[in-house]
Amino acid sequence: MRILALNGGSSSFKCSLHDLSGTPLPIAPPKPVWEAKVTLNQDAKVADLLKPVLESAPGQVEGVGHRIVHGGVYRQSTPLTPEVRTSIARQAEVAPAHNRFELAAIETVDQVLGRGVKQIAVFDTGFHSTLEPAAYVYPGPYAWLEQGIRRYGFHGINHRYAARRAAQLLGKEPDSLRLIVCHLGNGASLAAVRGGKSVDTTMGFTPLEGLMMGTRCGSIDPAILVFLIRHCGYTAEQLDHILNRESGLLGVSGLSGDMREILDAMAKGNQRAHLAFDTYTHRLCREVGGMLAVLGGADALVFTGGVGENSPLLRDAVARQLAFLGLKLDRAKNDRPQMDEDVSTPDSSLKMLVVHAEEEWEIACECYRLLC
Repeated sequence: MRILALNGGSSSFKCSLHDLSGTPLPIAPPKPVWEAKVTLNQDAKVADLLKPVLESAPGQVEGVGHRIVHGGVYRQSTPLTPEVRTSIARQAEVAPAHNRFELAAIETVDQVLGRGVKQIAVFDTGFHSTLEPAAYVYPGPYAWLEQGIRRYGFHGINHRYAARRAAQLLGKEPDSLRLIVCHLGNGASLAAVRGGKSVDTTMGFTPLEGLMMGTRCGSIDPAILVFLIRHCGYTAEQLDHILNRESGLLGVSGLSGDMREILDAMAKGNQRAHLAFDTYTHRLCREVGGMLAVLGGADALVFTGGVGENSPLLRDAVARQLAFLGLKLDRAKNDRPQMDEDVSTPDSSLKMLVVHAEEEWEIACECYRLLC
């Protein structure tokens, strides 16, 4: 079965065509039949960018899987019926950098491949549906929970893949492990995974909570927003833009939300870039500590995503901070890691793995399970 996976993020669409057959499917992906990437911006018309890419996909496509960041009441992978599409549209305010692009991609598939092709929604929130109430309830009025205001968690597609792949690399069964998966890209989140299931995560009601990110602030004192509204006259729209688009690495450095550019500026002695990196690292280590407490310890830290995979300096800084846990980094491996590799020393009590993000493969596998 030939399945096209569309992985829509906040800044790009990754597209890959996979030929799947038989069971069990491998955990690590085989080489796709075809792949492409489309870079987006806030003024992008997804149909104009995505249509020529989809038209170049070779051969017959029997199913299309979409990464959907937030589906509201829908958590498990499901066919994209009109009702599901409506629910995704309702969540555009909660996931403003993602859902509207993803809906446009669904409509573009309708136009290019036809409505006869089965389309499946694979939700980033799905993996976190195993959170217990103590982890997902916010300590505000109980009426919030009744209104659907709760922790949902995101990046679940890759958190699930990375946890399964880590268990395979460690030669362990997933249900025997306690893992902290660090998905670090333009967006960033941690997941505490026990026995293959998510028990806590840093993102919450929206993808804004938690870690410092490329252009998103992560968790801040909510009274800051009250102060800005009362004393500086900010509107909800202005605050939304600042928190999602002008904060994080970009906001602190004044340069960029791209970690590569931050590291280049650091090498040239830029002090704001140093501050941005140090703040990012500090907040990451603090949140890792919280996940350690939830799990009661951990067997491994798993670094994945563009920053997690490609920043040896960040992994080194985290390893130094967590050395008291018995984490020992193999500096040579860490500097030039092969993807899907243990970069800690053989005698390290806490392992550190680098796992290449494979969201498109995980999406394709979910579609295959649903369609076969």
